[in-house]
Amino acid sequence: MSQMISGGVCAAQGFRAAGLHVGVKTHATWKKDLALIVSDTPCKVAAMFTKNVVKAAPIHVTRDHLAKGSIRAVAANSGNANACAPQGVENAERMCAAAAKAIGCAAEDVLVASTGVIGQTLNIKVIEDGMPELYGLLGRSDAASDAAAHAIMTTDTVKKEFAAEVFIGGQTVRVGGIAKGSGMIHPNMGTMLCFLTTDCAISQEMLEEALREVVRMTFNRISVDGDTSTNDTCCILANGMAGNPEITEKNDRYVDFVMALHEVCYLLARSMAKDGEGARHLITCTVRGAASEKQAETISKSVISSTLTKAAVFGCDANWGRVLCAMGYSGEKFDPEKVDVSFASDAGDILVCQQGRGLDFDEDLAKKILSEDEIEIDITIAEGDESCTCWGCDITYDYIKINGDYRT
Repeated sequence: MSQMISGGVCAAQGFRAAGLHVGVKTHATWKKDLALIVSDTPCKVAAMFTKNVVKAAPIHVTRDHLAKGSIRAVAANSGNANACAPQGVENAERMCAAAAKAIGCAAEDVLVASTGVIGQTLNIKVIEDGMPELYGLLGRSDAASDAAAHAIMTTDTVKKEFAAEVFIGGQTVRVGGIAKGSGMIHPNMGTMLCFLTTDCAISQEMLEEALREVVRMTFNRISVDGDTSTNDTCCILANGMAGNPEITEKNDRYVDFVMALHEVCYLLARSMAKDGEGARHLITCTVRGAASEKQAETISKSVISSTLTKAAVFGCDANWGRVLCAMGYSGEKFDPEKVDVSFASDAGDILVCQQGRGLDFDEDLAKKILSEDEIEIDITIAEGDESCTCWGCDITYDYIKINGDYRT
């Protein structure tokens, strides 16, 4: 059984982190814009990337480095996506080289990631000049992980940082992570940057399997605006320093590790949905009674991605018809006359649709329920015993304001 702890990416043994303003963000000199995460020893690494055909240069460079063996560090900047930009690959390689020089390792031992505006040349000079100072700030404290978490934020309003520990083979194993994500988020790997660290001893094959399994159940089940970014990267570094017997198969130890990793990624994913650009409500949609998990997931994703449903939640309007409409175009077959829909929050719960038909319900109570920061849409389709939960947010006037002049 895992339990939450502090420390973020520095919670696991052998990891240090730092964040610093070097000048990539020219309009906000008080905001950190360069992060570095370093392991004392070489790591096994698993990673997943955007399914967008248009991929940023750092993804291509990171994939090349992953193919060459073990990894020591991750360098990431905010303020510029280095996507569809002049000298994109060259600048991503220079960023790795700068980090490697400071650390004392090969450039191929460094992964690179960027986030921010697309199509503009990355100011690599300020990154190269700032890297030695950033390396000097590396620490193992909560504050060090906090600095790295802030350095990868763009339109995020809060940092995303969690860690957990679990006993495996008589040893304490820790998993930590930081992430950024507020806009351009849609289920298609999980649109964000996410860096995970663990001191678990685990084989390459099992590490990759664990990441795929957890991403499917967490980052692939969030949506803010239906846009999949060019820069999505989720990677986990495992240095084995916990000293547990190496996990090489899907046994009880593997299950325990996946539980801890899932807890961290679940909280990161949920926090991204809640911090959606301009959002005022976190939407949790659970579909129950499905014939399969896939059916439940597809329907739930359709509801949280529905612009009209998002708008209704923003207006605290219990317009359950928009929920059924989104279910209907999800692509999954179900009997509309077996559908029940309820809204719930800390203010209570209310059944608004039963067996596909509207009910007379207390509109004042419904509005009170939907006025809370976090609301739940509970759907039962009476097709089977499977269920799935996905997370999204409402759409507000502020979303348009943020993205209307994002580049300028």
